[in-house]
Amino acid sequence: MSGESFKIDDFDMKILSAMQSNASLSQRDLADKVGMSQNACWRRLQRLHASGLIRGTHSEIDLKALGLDLTVFVMIRTRHHSKEWIDGFRVHVERLPEVIDFYRIGGDWDYLIKVVTRGMSGYDAFYQKLITNFDLATVTGFFSMEAIINNRPADLSRLR
Repeated sequence: MSGESFKIDDFDMKILSAMQSNASLSQRDLADKVGMSQNACWRRLQRLHASGLIRGTHSEIDLKALGLDLTVFVMIRTRHHSKEWIDGFRVHVERLPEVIDFYRIGGDWDYLIKVVTRGMSGYDAFYQKLITNFDLATVTGFFSMEAIINNRPADLSRLR
């Protein structure tokens, strides 16, 4: 079922907002937060999961505490745009454990990859793996000095 197969109302939006801010809320706390009975809230939550609007629950991990202290935004330009090349590159990048986000983008660049690693030597090791067996026209890294806004939940009430 897709998110478009049923109408999303204000209660659904409240549930989605609450869940993206704190997915570990108990059913009772979630129901209280959105102003519904616990059973009605649970049924809606199940429907939102089944529809694919809620795709799992996650814990935010302090990567720096694990020694992953360098975040790099890697911009890539390529001369290759065939489906076969793109599919192969996608599989290659997905196998690199340092990659936490990967986008195909428009404009002057073709791809954006967000990488977390242990310092500059970790980034260099990642870079060597990234370019192995792939003809990439340009690869450049932008090194993050500070995350000002990171993993902020979308303000669903304003985006609707």
